[in-house]
Amino acid sequence: MTDVGAHYLDEVRRQFRGYKRLGEAAMHQLKDEDLFVTLDPESNSVAILIRHLAGNMKSRFTDFLTTDGEKPDRNRDQEFEIADKPTRAVIMGWWEEGWARVFSTIDELKPEDLLRTVTIRGEPHTVLQAINRQLAHYSAHTAQIIFLAKHLRSGHWKSLSIPRGRSKDLNALAGKHDRGLPREEGKAS
Repeated sequence: MTDVGAHYLDEVRRQFRGYKRLGEAAMHQLKDEDLFVTLDPESNSVAILIRHLAGNMKSRFTDFLTTDGEKPDRNRDQEFEIADKPTRAVIMGWWEEGWARVFSTIDELKPEDLLRTVTIRGEPHTVLQAINRQLAHYSAHTAQIIFLAKHLRSGHWKSLSIPRGRSKDLNALAGKHDRGLPREEGKAS
């Protein structure tokens, strides 16, 4: 289990870093006022999504191995309300604090911890299950942030992956590399 467990923890770190990076790249394209836009009364703004993610991250990854993942001092409903409009710096502070908690906890885990039992709202999970649960949760909300940013930026959106209509270019470049030809500097792989 140790080799597989170590590989799993490395992969989890990689995926969490990837979702953090994608969310930041999407948010970077937004104007400050865009952080508070909702598409309808039931939707969340980017600011609310970040506040919720940060609250979840703090709750789930504080004393991860020893206390329930739903901390008694968490007010989840309040995460979905923003009465005043905090600055981008405050919002990004929530984002950074949440991710710092995730990474510091994951970094402390050892492969042999993966089959230990932790609880979330009193429900038992293996550490592996609890991490997978959070990975899915954070990826879903990161996708919402990307969707909102892309919608709000529309024609000014800069793709976070392969731009529309550019797959053939990338495939041709990959084929060129596969034939032993060097990749052009600065091109995606």
